[in-house]
Amino acid sequence: MMTNFKAITFEKTNNLAIIALNRPECLNALNATMKLELLEAIRHVGAKHSGIRGLLITGTGRGFCAGADLIETPENKDAGSDLIDTFHPFLQELMALDIPVVTAVNGIAAGAGMSIALSADIVFASESAEFLQAFVKIGLVPDAGSSYILPRLIGEARAKAMMMLGEQLPAQTAYDWGMVHKVVSAENLMTEALDTAQKLACGPSIALAGIRTLLKESWRNSYSEQLQLEALIQRTSSQTKDCVEGVTAFAQKRVPHFSGQ
Repeated sequence: MMTNFKAITFEKTNNLAIIALNRPECLNALNATMKLELLEAIRHVGAKHSGIRGLLITGTGRGFCAGADLIETPENKDAGSDLIDTFHPFLQELMALDIPVVTAVNGIAAGAGMSIALSADIVFASESAEFLQAFVKIGLVPDAGSSYILPRLIGEARAKAMMMLGEQLPAQTAYDWGMVHKVVSAENLMTEALDTAQKLACGPSIALAGIRTLLKESWRNSYSEQLQLEALIQRTSSQTKDCVEGVTAFAQKRVPHFSGQ
């Protein structure tokens, strides 16, 4: 795997991977280099024998991600083809991961940056974080999955207002609306996000992957179909070493030690 990244940083601590968007001089705006590096990093994280069981994504400096780098984008560029060719592969593989994903939103999360932030299973936001659907301000429509993710989190009425008005949403309102899991002080953001991400990375990996699958499929399944899927995934989960360990630890009144198997 490439290690000399220019636009992101990547580190692995035990079984947890940490990706930081690293262009602080422009609030971590997404340029071509960053998108390529994000795809490479996610492919490494999702590789079968990587040993990675959890992922944390954050930003360096004052922002999480200001969205696309408009300075880099030439006039009259085919933005649709650019998305399909350079950004969709990363977004698809991020959503397809079978490990828990946590984001620590340390500042502004705008446009595609907001989509990345909200793609996580658990979102932490600094008190100073803000969320913005900025597309309309430059005559564009939401992309990077915004129109899929946002109405599912906050409902269509609020999603429409965010997208059409292009107004910044403070972290506390994002919490009140159900967009983020928790709002914490800037000083405690990474500590809390890391603690949670590491806890998930040490959890029962097959069960956690099953939870992700169940919630994704629930949007399109009928009640009967979802019941059936629950039973099938429960069958798999109940036959894992982690389930045996969890039940044994419960009986012995001790903390379980999950291996991810």
